[in-house]
Amino acid sequence: MPVFEYRGVNSAGKTIKGNIESDNVKNARAKLKKDGVFVTELKDKKQLSLKKTSKLSSGGSVSVQDLSLMTRQLATLIKSQIPLVDALAALVDQVDNLVLRSAVSDIRQMVTEGSSFHKALGKYPKIFSNIYISMCEAGEMSGTLDIILIRLAEFTEKQNELRNKVRAAMMYPMIMAFFGFAVMIVMFVVVIPKVTQIFEDLEKQLPWYTEVLIGISKFIADYWLMLIIGFVASILMFLRWSSSENGRPKWDAMKLKIPVVGKLVRMIAVSRFAKTLSTLLAGGVPMLNAFDIVKNVVDNKVFERVIIECRDQVSEGNSVAGPLKKSGEFPPIVTHMVNIGEKTGELENMLTQVSEAYDFQVNVAISGLTSILEPIMLIFMGLIVGFIVFSIMIPILEMSNIAG
Repeated sequence: MPVFEYRGVNSAGKTIKGNIESDNVKNARAKLKKDGVFVTELKDKKQLSLKKTSKLSSGGSVSVQDLSLMTRQLATLIKSQIPLVDALAALVDQVDNLVLRSAVSDIRQMVTEGSSFHKALGKYPKIFSNIYISMCEAGEMSGTLDIILIRLAEFTEKQNELRNKVRAAMMYPMIMAFFGFAVMIVMFVVVIPKVTQIFEDLEKQLPWYTEVLIGISKFIADYWLMLIIGFVASILMFLRWSSSENGRPKWDAMKLKIPVVGKLVRMIAVSRFAKTLSTLLAGGVPMLNAFDIVKNVVDNKVFERVIIECRDQVSEGNSVAGPLKKSGEFPPIVTHMVNIGEKTGELENMLTQVSEAYDFQVNVAISGLTSILEPIMLIFMGLIVGFIVFSIMIPILEMSNIAG
């Protein structure tokens, strides 16, 4: 039975506070009034605890795994014919993530007070995406919320799996580049100056490549702080430009033209487009609303522009495949399958097949990119080390021959 924390004034006019067990707020007030207490404040202790937890964990986040698990649990409860309010109440005790637990509790309270489920979800845009909210709205209206929630969980898991694969593929080359760069800096700033000091003391004419090495070493040693500041400033300026209103479209267009990488970026965008649109349409979201959501999921301004054009054409009664083909950004096989899907009334299934095919191609491309980057980086670092060793050892060997 819920426990309520109250503050009030007794018959003697003295301020009192305490706890009382009751089914709900109304009955708690009635009990206290019967005991001669005029209630000034009455709060559910569980709700207070959750609010405190939310404040303490305001800097926290909700992982994809936590959200997916919660979504599956809610789908199971609703499928078992448990009312939505009771299902949400049960979830509050099952969710481990403090931020998500607080959000679910607040959503349950809003639904209890008469709010629709999807509107209550909209209060937490950092946890529940537009896709999540729109599909839940469609599920509420069609009475298939349990089915929609299962699709949402699967969609979220697959999107996260793809994102993790891309990050994992890039992690090893980035680590290699970082440590390789650090080793080079140590060699140029610490090791090379000590070795080349021997050459300077002998006042012997050195080969041009050794002079170049010594010059680079001195420049880095003298201006290392300025180089670091310049490097960091360049990165910050690039990030600011690439996220600006004018720079983002240009950078997204450039990414699509980069050899090898551009192909991967395009495949990921196509996969996201097909999977998201398929999930939304299968969930009962209207076509035009689905396009409004999909344009933000592809994470590329070039594809976003194409999707907006496609939405405008569809709103005028045209097909989906036509604008996609005209843009030249979608591979012919994609537009062909979309065209077939529209003609046969199986657009959702065709889009699902496209997304699965491109997910497979993305995995192959990521493996290929990783296998290419590793030897390239090893060769690059090997050439630098070889140049350093060659530039130092040749003068030493020449001095040894003269001495002999």
